[in-house]
Amino acid sequence: MKETANGDLVVPLLESPERTTVTIPHPSLRRTKSTRTVMLKISGIKCATCATSIESMLGKLEGIESVSVSPIEGQAVIIYRPEFINAKRIKEAIENNNYQVDDFPDQDIAVCRLRIKGMACTSCSESIEQALLMADGVKKAVVGLALEEAKIHFDPNITDSNRLIEAIEDAGFGADLISSGDDMNKVHLKIEGLGSPEEASLIQSSLEAVEGVNHVEMDVVDSKVTITYDPDYTGPRSLIQCIQEVGHGRNFYRVSLYTPPRRRESERQHETLVFRNQFLLSCLFSVPVVLFSMVLPMLHPLGNWLDYKVHNMLTIGMLLRLVLCTPVQFIVGWRFYLGSYHALKRGSTNMDVLVALGTNAAYFYSVYIVLKSVTSDSFEGQDFFETSAMLISFILLGKYLEVVAKGKTSDALAKLTDLAPDTAFLLNLDSDGNVISEMEISTQLIQRNDILKIVPGAKVPVDGVVIRGQSYVNESMITGESRPIAKRPGDKVIGGTMNANGTLQVKATHVGSETALSQIVQLVEAAQLARAPVQKLADRISRFFVPAVVVAAFITWLGWFIPGEFGVYPRHWIPKGMDGFELALQFGISVLVVACPCALGLATPTAVMVATGKGASQGVLIKGGNALEKAHKVKIVVFDKTGTLTVGKPVVVSTTLFSSKSIQELCDVAAAAEADSEHPLAKAVVEHAKKLRQQYGINSDHLPEVKDFEVHPGAGVSGNVEGKRVLVGNTRLMVACQVPLSSEVEDYLTETEQIARTCVLVAIDGVIGGALAVTDPLKPEAVSVVSFLRSMNISSILVTGDNWATANAIAQEVGIGTVFAETDPVGKAEKVKELQKKGLVVAMVGDGINDSPALVAADVGMAIGAGTDVAIEAADVVLIKSNLEDVITAIDLSRKTLSRIRLNYVWALGYNVLGVPVAAGVLFPFTGIRLPPWLAGACMAASSLSVVCSSLLLQSYKKPLSYARDDVVASADGYSNSV
Repeated sequence: MKETANGDLVVPLLESPERTTVTIPHPSLRRTKSTRTVMLKISGIKCATCATSIESMLGKLEGIESVSVSPIEGQAVIIYRPEFINAKRIKEAIENNNYQVDDFPDQDIAVCRLRIKGMACTSCSESIEQALLMADGVKKAVVGLALEEAKIHFDPNITDSNRLIEAIEDAGFGADLISSGDDMNKVHLKIEGLGSPEEASLIQSSLEAVEGVNHVEMDVVDSKVTITYDPDYTGPRSLIQCIQEVGHGRNFYRVSLYTPPRRRESERQHETLVFRNQFLLSCLFSVPVVLFSMVLPMLHPLGNWLDYKVHNMLTIGMLLRLVLCTPVQFIVGWRFYLGSYHALKRGSTNMDVLVALGTNAAYFYSVYIVLKSVTSDSFEGQDFFETSAMLISFILLGKYLEVVAKGKTSDALAKLTDLAPDTAFLLNLDSDGNVISEMEISTQLIQRNDILKIVPGAKVPVDGVVIRGQSYVNESMITGESRPIAKRPGDKVIGGTMNANGTLQVKATHVGSETALSQIVQLVEAAQLARAPVQKLADRISRFFVPAVVVAAFITWLGWFIPGEFGVYPRHWIPKGMDGFELALQFGISVLVVACPCALGLATPTAVMVATGKGASQGVLIKGGNALEKAHKVKIVVFDKTGTLTVGKPVVVSTTLFSSKSIQELCDVAAAAEADSEHPLAKAVVEHAKKLRQQYGINSDHLPEVKDFEVHPGAGVSGNVEGKRVLVGNTRLMVACQVPLSSEVEDYLTETEQIARTCVLVAIDGVIGGALAVTDPLKPEAVSVVSFLRSMNISSILVTGDNWATANAIAQEVGIGTVFAETDPVGKAEKVKELQKKGLVVAMVGDGINDSPALVAADVGMAIGAGTDVAIEAADVVLIKSNLEDVITAIDLSRKTLSRIRLNYVWALGYNVLGVPVAAGVLFPFTGIRLPPWLAGACMAASSLSVVCSSLLLQSYKKPLSYARDDVVASADGYSNSV
C-alpha cells in the first residue's frame, strides 16, 4: 500500500506483469451452473392446459432449469444446462407429445480453430476440407494454407474437436487445437498451494458454478487453470476471488497470471531445424555422388580409379554411388514416400508423388544396372544415382528456404494487443462518485463497468465511456484522423489510443475480445483464413500429368516388348548385352524420367525467389508467390490518406500577419504558449518557430516562459507570455474569450478551410496578431505516382477516415477523382469488397492499424514500411522505404515475374514434349538414335537448369519510375512562408 501525491491510496495489485499474486476483497458471487436458452415456436397449442402440460413434461427432464410456454403466441422459452441435455432432445421430447416444433433454431453450433501441420500445396488444403466436411456433425470447414489453420463449425452434440483432429490425422496431416468455441475471453492462472487432485477438482467445480463461466480446464500437474468466461456476467478478478474463497479456512492459494507459450513459433523453429538438418545430411551424401559420377571421370587420370572393376562389369565408382545414394533415397527421402502414400490414399496426386516416382525410377533403374553389371561380363550400362540424390537435395533446399521465409513473418497481430498498456489504475468510488481508493492492476484483470483513471501520456487500456474529466485522445490508429480528438464526459474512448494532456475517468464498456483492437484482429484473421490461395499451375498439371506419364511409359514398354517377342523388328536393333525386355524397359524408363515434370516444381519458386530478392533490393518486400500472381492483374489502387499519400505529420505551411508585429515575434509568442502542450498542432507551431529562429540566425532555442498556462479542450491554449495575454487556437477560443474577428481574418479562415488547412489564430492582449496555416503535406512523389498509374490503365481511389473537406482537397491536389471520406476500418474493407464485386482486381495501400482489414480484403495489400506492424503483417507487399513509387514497382515487377514464370513453364514442358517421343524410340528405327535413361535424366536436369537460368534473368530488372527528389522544391520540411 502506498500513497499518491494527492493522498489517494494506491494498492499494487500486480507484483509482475507476467506473474502476480492477487488478494482482493470482493462481494460473494451468485453461483449457478452455466446455462443456455432456446426459444421454440410450437404449433398445436390450443389452450392454457396444453401449455401447462408442455411445461410439466419438460420440467421432468434432467437439465431443464425453467420452462415458460405462451399459449397465445405459441412460443416456449426453455433454460437448460447443456451438460445434461441439448436443444435437439428438447425438440424431440415436445414432438413425442404430439406437438409440432416450427422454426427450430440451429443454435447448437460450436466453432473451433485448429493448427494444421504438413500442408504443402492447395491440394492439401482441399483434401483437409473434404475430410472435415465428410465428418459427422461438421457444418462448415475452411482451411487456410498460408495461415496453416482450419476453422470448423460443427454440432457439439454429434462431434467434438478431438474427433475433428482424428479426421485430419486420418487424412495424413497433423493438427493441434488452437481454440474451441467462443473462448476469446479467457484467463490463464497459476495456483500455488494446490496440494492434491481433490483440491483441484473442488476448485474446478467452484469455478464451473460461477455464472458466466463457459469452460474450465485444469492442469493438475503444473497447477494451472484456463477459464473461458462471458464478460457480461463475470471477470478475471471475480474468478481469482472464487479460487481464494475455496481455500479460505483450509489452504491459502496464491493465484498468479501467466502467459502460455506461443506454440506456432516453437513449431516453426523445429520445422526449420528439421529441414536444414535433412538438407545438410542429403548434401553429405549427394555431393560425393556428383563428384564420382560427373566430375572425377572427366579429370584424367584423377578419376581413373573409379573405373576399376570389382566383379565382372561392376566398378568401384558404381558401387560407391550405390552406397552413398541409398541413404538419400530411403532415409532422407522418406518424407516423400509418406506424402505420396497419403496423397494416393486420398485418391489424388501432388508433387510428393512426382518426386517419389522420378527418384524411384532413377534409383531402381540404377540398381538394375548394378545388378546387371555384377552378373554380366559384357554388359555396359550407365547408372544415374546422381539424378535421384541431386533431385532430393534440391527439393529439400527449396522446402528449407520456404520454411525460413515463413518464419521471418513476424506475428504482428500479437503485437496489436501490446498497444494496450500492461497496467491500469482501478478506482473505487463511493455513492457520490468520490474516489475511495486507487489500485494499479493488470490490464488483463479489468472487468466490465470498472472505473479507470487515465493520466496524461498514458494509453487507454480498454474501450469505455468518459464519466469525468476532459482531454485530447489520439485515435489516428483507429479512425485515420491525424489530429487528437477532444474528449468530454459521455464521449467514447478506444483501447490502445493515447491520452494527451488531461486526466480522464473512464467506465469500461468492452473488455477482452469485445474491444475495438480485438475486433480488428479477429477481422484480419478471418479475412486471411477466408482468402482462397491461388491454385498453382504445377499442382493442376501434376494431377493429370503423373497418371499420363505412367501410362505413356507403360505403353512404350509394351510397344517395344511385344513386337520384340514376336520378331516384328530385326534382332540387330537390340544392343549387345541386352535382350528385348531390357531394351523395352530402357525405353519405358527413359519416358518416365524425361517426362517427369520436376522442372515444374522450380518454375514458380525460382522466379518468385529472384523477384522477391530483387524487389527487396528495390525497396519492395513481396510476401511470396500469391502476391506476385495477383498484382499483375490490378486494375484499381485504393489509397489511404494519412501517412500514405501524406507525410503523416502536421507542419506549418504559411504564416499571415494581421498586425504590425513581425513573423518572428508572432511565432515566438505562439510557440511559447504552445510549448507545454502535447497536441500535434502545438508541436508543429513550436517546430516552425525553431526553424524560423535558425533562418534569422538566432542560435538559441530558448522560448519565453509562459505563466497561467491553460488548455481549452477542442479550442486551444492560453497563457501569459512576457506580461501579455496570449491565446493560440481556433475561432471557438477567440469567440469564447471575446476576441473580435475582422472581415480580413474571416476571409482568411474561409480560404484556408477551402484548401483543407487548419488555421491557428494567435491573439495578443485581445487582438488577432496573425495566423498560422497547418496541414499534413502531400508526399512529393504522390502526384507523379497517380499519374503514372493512370498511364498504366490503373485507376486510383482515395478512402480515408478523415473529413470530407480534407479528403476532397487532397484528392484534387494529387489527381484522384473518386473519394470516400469519414470511413471506419470495416467501411474501408467494405469499399474494397464492393469494387471486387464489379470484377475488378483491387490493390490497397495503407499504413495504419485502421487499414489492416482493407489490406487483407484487397486482392493485393500494400503497407507503407513506416506504418504499424499490424498493417505490415496484414499486407501482401511492404513498401520498405515508405516510397509511393514502389507501388508502381510492385505491380510492374509482378507483371515481369508472371511473364517469366510462363516462360519457365514453356521451358519445363518444352523439354518433355520434345523429349518424350525421342525417349519412346520414335527416331530409333530410322536413325538409330536412342535416348538412354541416363541421357533422359540429363535432359530432365537441363530442363531444370534452363528454368533456373530463365528466372535469374529477373536480376536485371529496373524500376519503371524513379522520382528525382533532388529536384523537388516543395517538401514536408521546406515550405515557404507567405506574408
